[in-house]
Amino acid sequence: MRDLGTAPLLQSVREQPLEVVAIEPAAASPTVDVVVPVFDEERSLGPSIRRIHEYLTRCFPFSWRITIVDNASTDGTWALAAELEQELEHVRAVHLGRKGRGFALRTAWGESDAEVVAYMDVDLSTDLDALLPLVAPLVSGHSDLAIGSRLAPGSHVARHPKREIISRSYNAILHAVLATRVRDAQCGFKAARASVVRRLLPAIEDNGWFFDTELLLLAERNGLRIHEVAVDWIDDVDSRVQVVSTAITDLKGTARMAWRFATGRGRVELGPLARAPVANDFGRRFVAFALIGLASTSVSLALFLSTYGAIGPVAANIVALTATFVGNAWANARYTERRPRPRWVPAFALYFGSLAVTSISLAFVAAVTTSFAAQLAVLVVTWSLAAAARFILVGIAR
Repeated sequence: MRDLGTAPLLQSVREQPLEVVAIEPAAASPTVDVVVPVFDEERSLGPSIRRIHEYLTRCFPFSWRITIVDNASTDGTWALAAELEQELEHVRAVHLGRKGRGFALRTAWGESDAEVVAYMDVDLSTDLDALLPLVAPLVSGHSDLAIGSRLAPGSHVARHPKREIISRSYNAILHAVLATRVRDAQCGFKAARASVVRRLLPAIEDNGWFFDTELLLLAERNGLRIHEVAVDWIDDVDSRVQVVSTAITDLKGTARMAWRFATGRGRVELGPLARAPVANDFGRRFVAFALIGLASTSVSLALFLSTYGAIGPVAANIVALTATFVGNAWANARYTERRPRPRWVPAFALYFGSLAVTSISLAFVAAVTTSFAAQLAVLVVTWSLAAAARFILVGIAR
């Protein structure tokens, strides 16, 4: 057993760990390092690690290692982890004197000598047959990160309605605020190429449960490819997760990342690991832009026609444009822009500019004539100009 002291990776962590102790790993570097973070899991640790070990030995085609990371357990978890390291081949045990799943993953992944690093929760809620589909795209180099998804088509999930509602609501908020394409940011079943992770870790601020989401958001913002695997998942009735407090922490983290991206931060220097953007995807983005425009225009026009008689053309135009503004900005960010997040400053500028031009034009026409056809014609012209401005803004024309 040795004391790792302060590893170079931990210098990026604001709080210094109280203690880091590890049992010497095997000399050979594995292809996949499966990390299992634990806190006070003395009862379930032994059966779970033996089950993972048996599965990897029997079914897994790549070389592997299991790394148990005990983060400040107060029961006999660390002693049992040390025993498992001695008992089972290719099992490594690491003890941290500080809690936090994110901190455990930051430490284990940052120090791993494997080609691919993965992690799974000790309760093994996710069926192990999903492990090979998870890591295979990373070993081949096709993808940079891979995540298990309980919300992807083909997944089979059994869990309490409260946790299902909270999970879906949280992911819906991520989609609405940050326009992420990731379906399930919280599933405790993820993997990444180690070379990519080492670039991203210093940029991740959270060391708790939001670590996963922050990792995915940074990867997506920097153009990395994320592979999703539909999983079979059964809720652990003995879970240590405090659902409400974790949800509040995640919402705070989401707000922090939204502000971070809105202020132009979050770029990571990936060097040779960066994925080159598609040279010309004009066709795909143009079609997406046109469909989004058609949908939002249809909704706006319906609102204008339904409110025109009651509140007048100018007020009806304000209602119509405002109702579709956020959805239009989000949809264009997700499906037509090269970066998967709304750029709110130019989006708001376009919104207020469109509102001003259309309102002034309608007010002028209304002062000259009461013809509804003339007012509708002005509306079509000004909305078309706004669409052209958005076309240039989101970069479709480039």
